Amino acid sequence: MNIQAQIDKGWTLFLDRDGVINEENVGSYITNWDEFKFCKGSLDSLRQLGDLFGRIVVVTNQRGVGKGIMSLDDLKGIHQNMTGQVVAGGGRIDKIYACTSLDDNDHNRKPNTGMATQAREDYPEIDFKRSVMVGNNISDMEFGKRMGMYTVFLTTVRKPYELPHDLIDEQYPSLQGWVKSLAAQPV
Repeated sequence: MNIQAQIDKGWTLFLDRDGVINEENVGSYITNWDEFKFCKGSLDSLRQLGDLFGRIVVVTNQRGVGKGIMSLDDLKGIHQNMTGQVVAGGGRIDKIYACTSLDDNDHNRKPNTGMATQAREDYPEIDFKRSVMVGNNISDMEFGKRMGMYTVFLTTVRKPYELPHDLIDEQYPSLQGWVKSLAAQPV
């Protein structure tokens, strides 16, 4: 499927955070801004994606808050700094939704779809069939598919899945890799 030919400002991009925008701290959590490192090329990728998509939202599970490893203020500080750097690089993030619950069944915890419905409440123009979910966890892909989104799996810290896969439409080694593929596709 040539997704690039279909994407316009009526489309919404849903992004996971860890392993997509920033390097994932495997087995632990990013608890403060000093631990946050952007993935190679992610700032430029976000700038380019801002030119393609009408809305860009981040949907992230952040269980470290629920575990008491970090505070909600710590998380807000990370997100304010991250968004500031993205804007300084010419990109944008319209809103960040974070689930801090320890409960796997919490309606906001991916793969559950509470954060997607929150986004549509905030931005009623969101059409999930005209949305892309990019993440590096199979729960991100399940989240996207439950809402009818096109899904892109990033293998930043995980092995690639064999394609075709019921939950994955495309996979790339990084956000930068996906953005390069979009630029290479004929419009």
